Amino acid sequence: MQKKQLGRTGLTVTELCLGTMTWGSQNTEAEGHAQIDMAADRGINFMDTAEMYPVAPVLAETVGRTEEIIGNWFEKTGRRNDWILASKIGGAGGKARGGAAISAGEIRTAVDSSLKRLKTDVIDIYQLHWPNRGSYAFRQNWRYDPSKQDRNETVEHMQDVLGELAKQIEAGKLRYVGLSNESAWGMATWSRVADEMGVPRMATIQNEYSLLYREFDTDAAEASINEEIPLLAYSPLATGILSGKYQDGARPEGSRATRTPDLGGRLVPRALEAVAAYRKVAEKHGLTMVQMSLAFCLSRPFMGAAIIGATSTAQLEQVLSADGVTLSEECLQDIAEVHKAHPQPY
Repeated sequence: MQKKQLGRTGLTVTELCLGTMTWGSQNTEAEGHAQIDMAADRGINFMDTAEMYPVAPVLAETVGRTEEIIGNWFEKTGRRNDWILASKIGGAGGKARGGAAISAGEIRTAVDSSLKRLKTDVIDIYQLHWPNRGSYAFRQNWRYDPSKQDRNETVEHMQDVLGELAKQIEAGKLRYVGLSNESAWGMATWSRVADEMGVPRMATIQNEYSLLYREFDTDAAEASINEEIPLLAYSPLATGILSGKYQDGARPEGSRATRTPDLGGRLVPRALEAVAAYRKVAEKHGLTMVQMSLAFCLSRPFMGAAIIGATSTAQLEQVLSADGVTLSEECLQDIAEVHKAHPQPY
């Protein structure tokens, strides 16, 4: 399994990161443990979770269940040290901690709760799941309006949060901290404020990125590279759409689309048209759609890792087949032509 150093951190992680967000809803604990076993056997050392997981759906009564499943695997196997572990604190309006916004006090509560569920003493990368001020993630880009933000209030919030995260790092509960669903301005401002305070910077950013969703390619990519905040890409297969399994109206039994019919606004006719075009490119170059989609993500200069999710070990096996796949210049050019013809399909 290909590995790389993750930004400014001292962490060496596999380019494929095991996602966990369906464990406890679509997947049982036994199925989650089987996925961890398979990923570990194939050399993956990076796993991502969050206090609010599982999703599909997100429910107040299931918050934390995914972390508990992971913690039980650590306890059962004694293999915590085999993994770089990332988790997240949820923000305002979420299901965790009564939907409280992120603050120093909420961080103290959330970190201790996650450590207890995960049955570990330290979280390697602790991320802010989404900004207090709002985000254009999850199809909110079509109506995003930052004009009502208060810059001074945001900076004061950043100072409050960074100060507490620094204390958590000093206490040994966290190793590094990161962002999620954040913007280019956010990355740059978090970096500046951390430098002014003399505290640890945000080390990573976890945003959506795939052949079908390339919001990160311009301003965010520039901020990512210049601030040395690599991307941890979630939904690199566009919640399974890029596997091709939803073409021609198909809805496989047990798939996420049977629970969330439009897959969070992604499963729309324009996306399926784009997938049909990308499939021709994959076939031309002797690749599966899964291989080409993941290899494309990993070819991007700002990429830290692609977070892969599966609801079965058979699906996970498909995803792991992308390890070591490199796209030719001709394939990348063909992908670029499809992207021009089918930009931002959702």
